[in-house]
Amino acid sequence: MPPRSSRHADVNRRSFLQGTGLGLLAFSLAGTQVLLTPRQARARGADFKSLGSGEVLTLEALGEVLVPGAREAGIANFVDQQMSADPNESLLMAKYLNVAPPYSDFYHAGLAALDRLSNVQFDAPFVELEQEQAVTLVSSISNSVPDDWDGPPPPLFYLCVRADAVDVVYGTAEGFAKLKIPYLPHIPPPERW
Repeated sequence: MPPRSSRHADVNRRSFLQGTGLGLLAFSLAGTQVLLTPRQARARGADFKSLGSGEVLTLEALGEVLVPGAREAGIANFVDQQMSADPNESLLMAKYLNVAPPYSDFYHAGLAALDRLSNVQFDAPFVELEQEQAVTLVSSISNSVPDDWDGPPPPLFYLCVRADAVDVVYGTAEGFAKLKIPYLPHIPPPERW
């Protein structure tokens, strides 16, 4: 069977997200696997499998700059959960932009590079930047390679994290309502989240 095109895979991903919403995923709470949305996982303090505490804070801060509401929507929980999932089943945008698995390598390297760049440009980690500084730094990686960047291609990293943030904020019934788009799932979720 020939490999699916990237466009076909993206349509399937978007169809899944639109049809089911960014629904329940398996998270670990005190060593027990439970099905939660990323938002619920964040609110209940789900365990992280791959991201360190500093990376969680950096990813949440970056997500918030890219798509306000991403922190509370559980971007770090979503990315962490998907990094440890089977790469063939991953919903991370990195998969659809041909980033080689394991995706954890890409996210770890990108978050570390963002923090290094922040320290070089503003003498502070990314999470400590003022809003204007954070926006300036994120803007600089969105379409170019800053001189002090040492990580995956910054526009690719920006695009992947931005898409992941959009998914957790707007890929739910609640997100569709914020956009004033009718939520018409193929299979309705058992409850609104």
